[in-house]
Amino acid sequence: MARSKPTDATAPSGKAGRGPKDGGRGRSSGAAAPGGSTAASGSGKGKAPKLDKNGQPKVGRLKKVRGQARMIKQAYSLTRKNDPKLPWIMLIWFVAVAAAVELVGILFDSPFIFLPLALVSGGLAALVVFGRRAQGSAYRQVEGQPGAAAWVLEGMRGDWRVTSGVAGTQQMDAVHRVLGRPGVILVAEGVPARVRGLLAQEKKKVARVVGDTPIYDITVGDDEGQIPLRKLSTHVMKLPRNLSAAEVNALARRMSALGGSRMPVPGGPLPGGRQMSISQRQVRRRG
Repeated sequence: MARSKPTDATAPSGKAGRGPKDGGRGRSSGAAAPGGSTAASGSGKGKAPKLDKNGQPKVGRLKKVRGQARMIKQAYSLTRKNDPKLPWIMLIWFVAVAAAVELVGILFDSPFIFLPLALVSGGLAALVVFGRRAQGSAYRQVEGQPGAAAWVLEGMRGDWRVTSGVAGTQQMDAVHRVLGRPGVILVAEGVPARVRGLLAQEKKKVARVVGDTPIYDITVGDDEGQIPLRKLSTHVMKLPRNLSAAEVNALARRMSALGGSRMPVPGGPLPGGRQMSISQRQVRRRG
């Protein structure tokens, strides 16, 4: 009777029944494998790219370095056209600073140890000189042209909310509004006799919205009581910090009722109708 015990030839016995755990090579495991790989690849394709603080896709460090190198090269080419002495001045500064550092190494009887430091110091000195002269060249090109003050304001470092051309005349006199930690700054460029009235009107309009927030008015020019274009950004950034970052954001929401610009203002015109390149803006900010 014991021999008549039924046996299931198709049923796995022992460890064979643990096929799913052992990752067997049967049809079921083979069918599941493509599904798993498809799901994995699908999840990889659907992965959102990493974003920076401005909500833009992050750029690799190598790409950033290449982009900055291209901008510096372009700025150097543009500056050299207007400043032929630039290469020689940079070379003189490089040699002078490197020689001074190497001389210190010689005095300490360690010339080879100080050699890398001398080369790096000379390169930094040449780069600083390049930035200063590029900045001066850019200012000389835009000085006296409509929209020059707006171009300078938009290139300032830091959190500055610039609205160009909030008021103006047909002769391209303009008033620009800047919101920042000092408060509200109204910057006028053009003929003083014409922009004086524009400044007064805009100041009254802004005062009705901002309340006790400080309001500064600046006229760009070379006459007494005016701020030269090359010193405009430095003058604005040296104003006292009267507001916190949260207060600036709240004030910006209130001032949105005033609207934006109401007249077209060129963004940094150049002689001959050309526009200032982004590379020169970058070098000017670093300088």
